[in-house]
Amino acid sequence: MRLRIFLLASGLTLAFAARASAHDGPPYAILVDKSLGPCTASIWADPDVGTGTFYIILEPPPGDELPEDIRVQVGVRPADGRAAEAVYAAERDGARGRVQYTAEVPFDAEGPWRVRVMLQSRRGGGELFADIEVTPPGLGRWDLLLYLTPFLAVGFLWLRAVAAKRRGGGGGAMRKTDSR
Repeated sequence: MRLRIFLLASGLTLAFAARASAHDGPPYAILVDKSLGPCTASIWADPDVGTGTFYIILEPPPGDELPEDIRVQVGVRPADGRAAEAVYAAERDGARGRVQYTAEVPFDAEGPWRVRVMLQSRRGGGELFADIEVTPPGLGRWDLLLYLTPFLAVGFLWLRAVAAKRRGGGGGAMRKTDSR
C-alpha cells in the first residue's frame, strides 16, 4: 500500500514538474518606482496565456498631485517579432489610498514578450519598457485542490493514527505488561 502511495505521489510530482518552474500565482513587480511623465510608476503583471493583467500604480511627486486627465495604455509584442505591437487602454481602478490603472491584455502564446507602458496627460507623458515571460495559465479551481493535497494527506494520516490508537491498536507502540 505504501509503495502505491509513493508511486502515485511521484507520478503526480513528475507530471506537474514543468508547470512548477513557470510563474503561476499572484502578480509580480516588473518595474518599481520609475519616472513616468509627471509621476512615479510601479508596474505589476500577471502575464498568463489567454488574458494577462497589468497593474500600473501611479504616485505624484512629493508635495504635488496627479493630473486628472491621465491616460494609460499598455502595448505588447512578442520578442521574436512574429507580430506587431498591440495597444490596450488601462482603466482606473477604485483602489483605496492609491491611483491604480489595470489593463487586461490577450496573449496568444507563452514565451518572452516586450511591454511598453505609455502615459499621457496635460502635464506631460512618458513611456516605460520591460521584458516579461508569458506563462501558461493555472488550472483554475483545480489549483486549490492540487496545492491542498499534501496537507489533506497528512491530515488524513494523522486522523487515521489517532483512530487506531483509540481502538487499542496502539499504532505500533509497545504496551506495558505485567510479568509476575
